[in-house]
Amino acid sequence: MAKPIVAIVGRPNVGKSTLFNKLVGKRISIVDDTPGVTRDRIYGECEWQNRTISIIDTGGIEPRSDDVILSQMRRQAELAIDAADVIILVTDVRSGLVSTDLEVAQMLIKSGRPVVLCVNKCDSVGEASADFYEFYNLGIGDPIQVSAVHGHGTGDLLEAVFAFLPPESDYDEEGEVISVAVIGKPNVGKSSLVNKILGEERVIVSNIAGTTRDSIDTSVENKHGCFNLIDTAGLRRKSRVDDIIEKYSILRAKMAIERCDVCVIMIDACEGFTEQDSKVAGLAMEAGKGCIIAVNKWDAIEKTDKTMNEYRKALQTDFSFISYAPMIFISAKTGQRLDQLFELIKQVASSNAMRIKTGMLNDLLAEAVMRVQPPTDKGRRLKIYYMTQASTKPPTFVFFVNSDELFHFSYQRYLENKIRDTFGLVGTPIRFVIRERGDKDK
Repeated sequence: MAKPIVAIVGRPNVGKSTLFNKLVGKRISIVDDTPGVTRDRIYGECEWQNRTISIIDTGGIEPRSDDVILSQMRRQAELAIDAADVIILVTDVRSGLVSTDLEVAQMLIKSGRPVVLCVNKCDSVGEASADFYEFYNLGIGDPIQVSAVHGHGTGDLLEAVFAFLPPESDYDEEGEVISVAVIGKPNVGKSSLVNKILGEERVIVSNIAGTTRDSIDTSVENKHGCFNLIDTAGLRRKSRVDDIIEKYSILRAKMAIERCDVCVIMIDACEGFTEQDSKVAGLAMEAGKGCIIAVNKWDAIEKTDKTMNEYRKALQTDFSFISYAPMIFISAKTGQRLDQLFELIKQVASSNAMRIKTGMLNDLLAEAVMRVQPPTDKGRRLKIYYMTQASTKPPTFVFFVNSDELFHFSYQRYLENKIRDTFGLVGTPIRFVIRERGDKDK
């Protein structure tokens, strides 16, 4: 049985994201005074009284708006309501009861789901203000005073939510989950890819650059295993980022890279390689993550039997600094090669987490040294006494040598290639730590 789902809904700017962040104990959703900052459904987990629930943060509901983004935000909120076991309706005591609150409440009553009414921004402790009592007019039960900023009343709120949940059951054991961040420039099709994989409008898709703002986690289970897909905001050049909300979005995207296992670096086949693509790939490489280069919109390219090979050769030159990253040509629109993409993700995640026994590494080292002698300088030859693996994610190897200065880059690359070929390390960076006599790390 899956975890119970609780959706947080309400009109714009009543503090839904602040409440969401407080309940999950992390700053996941972007919080700003600008209405409409949250657009997609943001998922998190909240633990209360030794029980864990899934919480969904939604964008503000504007029932009568015809704006493209606002209407899609409303659609995302409706999907969250349909999926929820319990709904938290958030209102604002400072602005009082407004017509939009009544319209949202009517929508929730029609859904048939249990609703807990949260009156937010009750920051002072003690007797409720007179404005608090007008929220009884919504007709959905007793309102609960909450200050999402300070955390006041969140315990009472969770008590009310848990009263509506079914009795706790044994949850199914979850298998190993591979966390995958989909990264790239704006408008390369990251959200379209996530939606195609899930078979639903999980995230808002638009030709407007910057539509996705938060990093959006989504669990997916298929024949290839269990995955956590993270859709991220498009990463633009610093010189083009002047909006404070976009700066938050880029920060969230970089945090998504830090917490994932594999980065799917998406580029636009129609536009081709750009300098920004190399910078995005560099972020994933520096973070030590497994990397896959996914060339999207391949269905829009006029092709011959040589097109893919020519495109691949050009990209291998452009991405020479991450030559270990496999490439795949996909279409988020048609679903072309998505099965192969998941197979690659599994392979890359396995390589990134691989641990190799010291004995096997030193057997490989002995053979490599016998085939190609270590370099010499002024009569001194490099001696590699032995090697061992220090850590994973990425695989990091420690070499004990007589002189780190003799361990030239070219010989390190030779040994790296031998390790990759022998143990099948695909899509993951490999790091070397050089330790010479005297226990000095390089």
